[in-house]
Amino acid sequence: SYRAVSRRLACGDVEGRLEVIFGRVRAIQAKSGRFDMLLCVGNFFSSTSEAEWAEYRTGAKKAPIPTYVLGANDQDTLSYFPDVSGCELAENITYLGRRGVYSGCSGLQIAYLSGTEAQQPPAPAHSFSAKDVAELKTSLLSAPNFRGVDILLTSPWPRDVGTFANSAGEIDTKKCGSKLVSDLAASLKPRYHFAALEKAYYERLPYRNHMVLQETPQHVTRFIALADVGNTSKKKYLYAFSIVPMSSMDPAELVKQPQDVTENPYRKLRKEAPKSKAPLSAEEEPACQFFFDLNKHQGKKRPSDGKERGDSQPKQAKKPPQPTGPCWFCLASPEVEKHLVVSIGTHCYLALAKGGLSPDHVLILPIGHYQSVVDLSSEVLEEVTKYKAALKEFFRSKGKRYVLFERNYRSQHLQLQVIPVPLDLCTSEDIKEAFITQAQEQQIELLEIPEHSDIAQVAQPGMPYFYVELDTGEKLFHRIRGRFPLQFGRCVLASEALLAQPQRADWRQCAAQRPEEAAQARAFRREFEPFDFSLRD
Repeated sequence: SYRAVSRRLACGDVEGRLEVIFGRVRAIQAKSGRFDMLLCVGNFFSSTSEAEWAEYRTGAKKAPIPTYVLGANDQDTLSYFPDVSGCELAENITYLGRRGVYSGCSGLQIAYLSGTEAQQPPAPAHSFSAKDVAELKTSLLSAPNFRGVDILLTSPWPRDVGTFANSAGEIDTKKCGSKLVSDLAASLKPRYHFAALEKAYYERLPYRNHMVLQETPQHVTRFIALADVGNTSKKKYLYAFSIVPMSSMDPAELVKQPQDVTENPYRKLRKEAPKSKAPLSAEEEPACQFFFDLNKHQGKKRPSDGKERGDSQPKQAKKPPQPTGPCWFCLASPEVEKHLVVSIGTHCYLALAKGGLSPDHVLILPIGHYQSVVDLSSEVLEEVTKYKAALKEFFRSKGKRYVLFERNYRSQHLQLQVIPVPLDLCTSEDIKEAFITQAQEQQIELLEIPEHSDIAQVAQPGMPYFYVELDTGEKLFHRIRGRFPLQFGRCVLASEALLAQPQRADWRQCAAQRPEEAAQARAFRREFEPFDFSLRD
């Protein structure tokens, strides 16, 4: 079938250098053939543009390509834009307007927002407000089956666009740009987003627009910031690309994920947004479909032998398998360092970690021999949950939150590592961000799975995996398919992003003498006593 491929150019701040930009466009078209349009973000004019602009305004010169520009970003250049809602400024040069959507005859949808973010109300004519962004979002999101726009044009960068991504060089993406633009990009899901104003070129790795395992796959977004036209540092200011309108694309082709795709930098905004209960379109399957079929592509079906969690038969208590050799963690084993044990329940016990990241780094362990959380019987799992709740209450009383992780890989007895982190040091989002970022650096795909869900829903017995859980119930999961760094969880927590104790990443460097360990265990036992349900049950 015929598909309309559009060839577009985008450029950064022109700042009145019309001869430079149009000269460059002519050279490119002479060499590579005709482009359909030039999209300009950032400052198209400067306060000294008048002489050069007059030749185009009067028709003495003509732009060599249909050119679409955003409005003023400061008071000085407002006078160049006579009609706030958009107008032709000269032959082949069009001001798009303050905000809106431009739809070409090919079906390509271009959303645009002029100006910079207003610092306080009322917004001056060269700025946009939260109301402008909300109205632009509503006009698009209210359309039935809205999937996103093809292109988004803004002058400011979106705040935090560099999160989970390649470096933006000298630009600090946590401080630069607009939060409202981030919110707009998170909602409109553009396939390309262009911005300028920072006099820098930055092509971010593409990011995904869906929560893996929880939502239907969607297309990715490519964010590209362009430098100022004719800059002496030779930073890229003109970007050529071909695009087929989303409306003309095969859905499977549209949602293909490139190998270098990253997590969405605006995850926090997406989570804070009210969850709309839009009906599923006919071609979409419910999210649970993707959630439970993690192994689908391997051609293995879940055994339907009555062992699944949702089975109507009550789960029978089963004896744990016996270890094949000496086990350091079975409580009955002579190998257990019993001086580290701080609480003993009916099915589980609590012990200080040997060479812990901190003096109150503890392990939740089953008394019997189980390899992973997935293998636990229901009564053991129930007691694990009780220990988690007691530790949450205990650590919160000390102004801390815990981070728990399990590595079911090259280990034979389940160890749930529980490490407290001061509440005032970082938020739960900071912790997740640190894990996801450091996982990406090592080509590890760490995915967020729904709260209140069970690891047994995404991992089968015997499957190697790593998972992190916060005391809020939020979880990140990685299915291990090859090699995996044994100290990964500990290294992330010890890193500068969290506890800032990289020297403690290796437990062997932290091991204390037995008398010191025993004293630490006694101190923990004494403090934990008011929270220890095993002393009351």
